[in-house]
Amino acid sequence: MWRLRPLSADNLRTLIRRGLVAEDASADDEAVDAVVAACEGDARAALTTVEVAVALVRSGAGPDASSAPVVLTMGDMSRARDGRLFHQGADEHYDQISALIKSVRGSDPDAGLYWMARMIEGGEDPRFLARRLVILASEDIGLADPQALLVAEAAARAVEYVGLPEAALNLAEAVIYLARAPKSNAVIVALGRAQEDVRSGAPQEVPNHLRDSHYKAAGSLGHGEGYIYPHDDPSGTVAQQYRPEALEGHVYYEPSPHGAEASGGAESGKRGA
Repeated sequence: MWRLRPLSADNLRTLIRRGLVAEDASADDEAVDAVVAACEGDARAALTTVEVAVALVRSGAGPDASSAPVVLTMGDMSRARDGRLFHQGADEHYDQISALIKSVRGSDPDAGLYWMARMIEGGEDPRFLARRLVILASEDIGLADPQALLVAEAAARAVEYVGLPEAALNLAEAVIYLARAPKSNAVIVALGRAQEDVRSGAPQEVPNHLRDSHYKAAGSLGHGEGYIYPHDDPSGTVAQQYRPEALEGHVYYEPSPHGAEASGGAESGKRGA
């Protein structure tokens, strides 16, 4: 597989000037430099910007000016790019979201904000960013800060309710909060262990005392016999078998030494193991 490398700024600038000549147009240095910065070495994006900018200027000047030379400004280039002097191709889409997630996971709110802003300015769908932040809240923070998922989910709702440009504030708040939160991958590790047990062996039956005892024939089958109701115990919890016998002793969730997990706020999942 070949990876196409971006053109240098000088090469792209030369290409833009050639495109302007082909379109019988010119542009001031500021406009050319803006396109160079926006297109990040992408020749096709640069030439398309020039072509669209020329077409917009000529269409606005009337039929008599359709063949006259055109001088493009920064505003013309911006309109040609739908108001965004930034470009984001397919590779950049995946590279930049990777950079955003890794920056937040690495507890760097400023880097997270940069990549978030970069993607929004490049035309990224804010719903995509919101979905990834919701996933990150459980995958990389989890029960070290149980509020993280609520913050990410609230930002996702705000994106739907408010929309851009204002919803960028909600996404920024989520990025900062998630970056500053204590980190733990204990939830995703625990889920993976449980899934491995489910997938690797024969299906395990539900222990009799945990089975539904409410339907008519349940009593004759012994369903629910021996079950201890936790609320009847002063402590509110009782030690009894909650898993198939073959899986007793398998530990899935191990709290990290960070945030709420370190303080015991997320310990309850291990009881009865």
